[in-house]
Amino acid sequence: MTALPFEHLALNVSDPVAVADWYVTHVGMVVVRKGEPPVHMHFLADAARVMLIELYVNPSAPVDGYAAMHPLQLHLAFTSADPDADTARLVAAGASLVEHLRQPDGSHLVMLRDPWGLPIQLARRTVPML
Repeated sequence: MTALPFEHLALNVSDPVAVADWYVTHVGMVVVRKGEPPVHMHFLADAARVMLIELYVNPSAPVDGYAAMHPLQLHLAFTSADPDADTARLVAAGASLVEHLRQPDGSHLVMLRDPWGLPIQLARRTVPML
């Protein structure tokens, strides 16, 4: 079997320019490619450049329905060395806190929503996933 490497996760949002700017400014993501109107596609890489998300607007499908979704249905997870400090910083930048979870193994998970309602998880795991 040939393995298929993951390339990106695409999210249809109402204002990809503003959403991309927020993730670049407050999460440290990097724009690696962007497109012109009306789609305004932005591909963002994480700080380690191992994950890509695509943000775009396409009115052919629902946009910004993420606020109505339970965070366990969909969320973007980021590694955090200090979830408490990162939570405070992101809340000050417009995110909203959903919950803090401290696992029996010592891991600390925080669920937030970005200013558009998309769930974000901050994870400090006792045993890293990768």
